[in-house]
Amino acid sequence: MAAQISEGRFDGKAALITGAGSGIGRAVTLRLAAEGAQVFAHDVNTAALDETATLAADLKGSVSTRTGDVTSHDECFAAVAAAVAEFGKLDVLGNVAGIARAEHFHEVPEAAYRLMVGVNMDAPYFFAQAAIPHLLQSQGNIVNICSNAGLMGQAYTVAYCMTKGAIAQMTKSLAMEYVKEPIRINAIAPGGTNTALSTNFQMPADVDFELMARYTGFRQMGTPEEIASLFALIASDEGKSFHGAVLSCDNGITAG
Repeated sequence: MAAQISEGRFDGKAALITGAGSGIGRAVTLRLAAEGAQVFAHDVNTAALDETATLAADLKGSVSTRTGDVTSHDECFAAVAAAVAEFGKLDVLGNVAGIARAEHFHEVPEAAYRLMVGVNMDAPYFFAQAAIPHLLQSQGNIVNICSNAGLMGQAYTVAYCMTKGAIAQMTKSLAMEYVKEPIRINAIAPGGTNTALSTNFQMPADVDFELMARYTGFRQMGTPEEIASLFALIASDEGKSFHGAVLSCDNGITAG
């Protein structure tokens, strides 16, 4: 069933969404644009961004694009500056870009570890650092994409769990630091979601599937559109009471 669009909920709002070329980032970009937002879509993949922009062509809002590497501190700050220069303000920052991989812990190459930290942990930190001065002016908000993996221990994905756990704590810590200020900071923790990140996810050939069974859950995978619906609620004025929340949307994986 198609998600119910709230016409005009983001009229006059400006958003910057990372990872907008595919998956949850694309779904969030299209959802906010459908509800009237001007969206600055960021991704490392130019062709994927162009496809997102094409899909948004007939929506109520608008989508502008910028290609860049989120592991770069300077790119994070430059992207925020470009979005503010284009829209005159920033109301919503969506830290969506992320990568995942599974390996035996003792076999993880340093380069793979550094990339995981750069995309999943450094980028949200620096985007938030760059955006918060503007979000304070607009009384805006940040929505970080965390993961069920950030809330529980998972075999074979130590670096991924570590980086996503850091995002949960970053969300809560920022919420406390700015609890007296006109800004909101929240996170969504999806479980398995039907995106390229999940479908291309590969496990070592000799994994112990008994260790993996509890992470798969008992229900089907979620969809990017479901996460985008929750994102739109949290980021909108209807979500004004959400602050410091890490909202599980994982079909019960972390329920017990």
